[in-house]
Amino acid sequence: MARYTGPDCKLCRREKTKLFLKGSKCLGAKCPIESRPYPPGEHGRGRTKESEYQLQLREKQKTRRIYGVLEKQFRNYYEEANRKSGKTGENLLSLLERRLDNVVYRAGFAKSRDAARQAIRHNHILVNGKRVNIPSFLVSEKDIIEVRGKSTDLTPFVVARAESEAHQVPAWIEIVSDKMRILVHSLPVRQQIDTQVQEQLIVELYSK
Repeated sequence: MARYTGPDCKLCRREKTKLFLKGSKCLGAKCPIESRPYPPGEHGRGRTKESEYQLQLREKQKTRRIYGVLEKQFRNYYEEANRKSGKTGENLLSLLERRLDNVVYRAGFAKSRDAARQAIRHNHILVNGKRVNIPSFLVSEKDIIEVRGKSTDLTPFVVARAESEAHQVPAWIEIVSDKMRILVHSLPVRQQIDTQVQEQLIVELYSK
């Protein structure tokens, strides 16, 4: 399985914003973007003229990196969103939000999407009572996602349970913290997604 294995903090610096890829490190003073808020590399501090294409490309790259998706898979999500009725950009974000690794992260059961992917790959997560170890699995309305019984005593999930009251979750899911369970009440719509991206720029880029 292809995946990005480089330094996550360089991705945040390249996009000149926090992508929250490293969990609690992103919230502290040790976050590299606090001390070096410019792109990495020899010419990172240089001035660049931002063209229309560059703005569209950077928005696509930022969105792709937030959700931890490689280019081919991201393009597939776009094509699927384009086939659906409604606005393509909003459909695209809805598909990305429905990824199982994102749902586990949004619920507060993992500090980052990377950590959520690891939990899923290690068979700690059940969907409707069945083991699912595919992070890109798309959840559906009325799905029940939960931490496997034997895994609830592992430190990351114990911490998540203790911090559940302070964690804000999207309106389209509900958390039953004592049972480490996620209830999917509906599919996400744009108003319920707080990801700071301009999806219309992505649509314009792929429409060229």
